Amino acid sequence: MLRLKKDIRFSEYFLTCFSWTGVIYLFLSLIFLGWFLLSRGGTGINLKLFFGDAPIWPAITGRFPVWNGIWPPFVGTLILVFMATAISLPLGLGCGIYLALFARGRWKSYFNFSLDLLAGIPSIVMGLFGFALILFLRKTLLPGANTCLFLASFCLALLILPYLIRTTQNAIASLPVEQKLIGPSLGLNCWQNLIYILLPQASKGILSGIILAMGRAAEDTAVILMTGVVANAGLPQGLWDKFEALPFYIYYISAEFRGPEDLQRGFASCLILLVLTSTLFVLAHVLQKWINK
Repeated sequence: MLRLKKDIRFSEYFLTCFSWTGVIYLFLSLIFLGWFLLSRGGTGINLKLFFGDAPIWPAITGRFPVWNGIWPPFVGTLILVFMATAISLPLGLGCGIYLALFARGRWKSYFNFSLDLLAGIPSIVMGLFGFALILFLRKTLLPGANTCLFLASFCLALLILPYLIRTTQNAIASLPVEQKLIGPSLGLNCWQNLIYILLPQASKGILSGIILAMGRAAEDTAVILMTGVVANAGLPQGLWDKFEALPFYIYYISAEFRGPEDLQRGFASCLILLVLTSTLFVLAHVLQKWINK
């Protein structure tokens, strides 16, 4: 008995040390990454980074082209992320709710297996799918079809869809049974219980999945590389036009840099991309607090 207690204490001590080691490693990694990017690109963050030599207001409104700034990639990334999220969010919420509350037996196993397969598809394969889809449309229905902003958003929506489905499913399924029975005990039907009880209680987990999906869409390069992103396309003029995006801009300027200034601009663009994703996380946190109130 005494030996068993010692073994339990040793296991608890080991798990505690292991957990704290992981936390400290993560914390130090974030500090090192932030310091590295700030030291390399912090001094390059200014209005010239965004607009180059172009006048600010005409560049913002699109009346003056920006050739040596990140304003077009910044705007293109925002449009791309929000379009991909808007396409995948209804499907992700609906599938997650179905798997958590309504799916049963063999069908649930089939759907979960399909979801795992979709989540394991590499992003470059999803980009090739979009490119092959355009080739198919050219030969059949739309001879003038070409890679564009909408195609990239659609392929990114398929890429982030598993994140939304799984986080929605887990957030609802992890609710205590007592909370799931509140609605029926008050006379609410299934959909009223879902809207007024279950979704607000699971909103924190669902929002975490949305932010994870948006961050995944914002940083991906392989999908957009095959579906319409180009250098120096300017601000997107429509859903069927070419576009620019920050991940591709960082890749392009880092691979083709011709001097220290270009490399510094690439590091500064990395900082801007991190700030963008962090801002989305903060907005989700504020939205979560508002929902709780």
